[in-house]
Amino acid sequence: MRNYFLILFLLIFGATEAQKLKKEDKQLVANLQAHIQYLASDELQGRRTGTQGEALAMKYISDKFKGVGLAPKGTNDYLQPFVINEGKQVNPSTHLIVGGQALTLYKDFFPLAFSGNASLEALPSMAIQEVQMPWFWDIKEVVEENKGNPHWDVYAAIEKKAEDAQKKSATALFVFNTSATKDNIQFKGSERPSQLSIPVVYLTKEAVSKYFNDESATLDIKLKTDISPKSRTGNNVIGFIDNGAPTTIVFGAHFDHLGLGEDGNSLQQGSKDIHNGADDNASGISALIELARMLKASSLKQNNYLFVAFSGEEQGLYGSKYFTENPTVDLGSVSYMINMDMIGRLNPSSPVLTVGGFGTSPSWGAVYNATGKKSIYKGALQFRFDSSGVGPSDHTSFYRKSIPVLFYFTGLHSDYHKPTDDADKINYTGELQVIKHIYSLVEVQSRNAGKVAFTPTKEMQMNATASFKVTLGIMPDYSFSGNGVRVDGVTEGRPAQKAGLKAGDVIVKLGDHAIGSLESYMEALSKFNKGDKTTVYYNRGSENHSSPVEFQ
Repeated sequence: MRNYFLILFLLIFGATEAQKLKKEDKQLVANLQAHIQYLASDELQGRRTGTQGEALAMKYISDKFKGVGLAPKGTNDYLQPFVINEGKQVNPSTHLIVGGQALTLYKDFFPLAFSGNASLEALPSMAIQEVQMPWFWDIKEVVEENKGNPHWDVYAAIEKKAEDAQKKSATALFVFNTSATKDNIQFKGSERPSQLSIPVVYLTKEAVSKYFNDESATLDIKLKTDISPKSRTGNNVIGFIDNGAPTTIVFGAHFDHLGLGEDGNSLQQGSKDIHNGADDNASGISALIELARMLKASSLKQNNYLFVAFSGEEQGLYGSKYFTENPTVDLGSVSYMINMDMIGRLNPSSPVLTVGGFGTSPSWGAVYNATGKKSIYKGALQFRFDSSGVGPSDHTSFYRKSIPVLFYFTGLHSDYHKPTDDADKINYTGELQVIKHIYSLVEVQSRNAGKVAFTPTKEMQMNATASFKVTLGIMPDYSFSGNGVRVDGVTEGRPAQKAGLKAGDVIVKLGDHAIGSLESYMEALSKFNKGDKTTVYYNRGSENHSSPVEFQ
């Protein structure tokens, strides 16, 4: 009889505990739903960095951090502001008046990115190149001569001509094209070349036919060019659990998204709809908040815990790069970093969780292969391991500082970078499993004293996409605001490494192609085929270098 009551007690106790756990899980799922539904709502307008939507998101996150009991660890309470340099912009004061007629910016004319800023009034003739007067250049001949040359750079040709005009005391250079061959010239705002001292202005065919159709005439010109740097400010949101431990674990997720697709990174062509970014990455931020809540209430005091919601990720890891260059904790105390990016679309029929950074420490193999009481929570999860410590998300910035990383990701889907990435498509119970898995990993790893050992890994080819036939083998520094592309890492055995490039070098020219930004670097790469040989020009500190390179 006593055994009967003992069995009955155990059954009732077990059922009660199961019901308690189920209730906790339900509450966690409800919390996830509340976080994601707000962060991915239309009110936040897609959370583009530097916008009011981003401001609303960072207030929500900082309020949640405060409510959980995290101490502020930014440079301004919970916030850490940083600047995103976007290149250059043409300001509204720019104007061109010809014979009393005001021309329309971009429709009739526009300055080029390397144009100088100036105001002038002059009475030039298009047919005569006089000192202290504007010059005119029809690029028809050079465009026709080079239309079959993939390595010819029209911007480099114009800049060279403008430098010559500047040396010969011209006050401006007006460029136009009467050829039937399109030149595709535009104001490249993303470029950051050095500015000349004279204006360099492109005239459209419509403007030339209407206002500049008589080369022998004396023109009455009033011109002002006003180009300035273009930037916006983003904010990381940072909270801290200080357990007085010698080591710190960093948890990260980015909260910015695409806004209305203004930056051209939407995969729905031409869309100006709100990109709500429920999976990318409201899912990661909701997990960040819930892990902070769980660890604050836990008995896991062997480490301190830093929680960072990054902004600027969609523009090129700006927030995480800025944090690792301006850390608010000693990076030497960081044991490892966990990054969560797009963890909300676990496939119920094939619940695969990708674990990146697996090769950045020998500890990860030991943790994932442990069995019995030492094993981590796996639930129904199936794992796909990626050894590389770099990739298109914020863990890369920490790996660059020789910090072990783990990157969690439930996979791409048809709504990625589209307005259809909405909260109703999130697998909330699937994300629950991911969070429980990450928490258990921290719990198991905390039994091991000291910092996690770091191991360098083979790196992904970040620029070797389907649109390129070749790769140089560098990891670009997306946050670099100067002229050119700064190298953040070099892959062994690739052309850049063979050419002698190192991290910190700034590539300024590839063959005949001037490199002013990451966009022009990619454009230059697209001109080459495997086996092509050229010269890479780069700056190392104050020194200028060049090396032969052969593309693979």
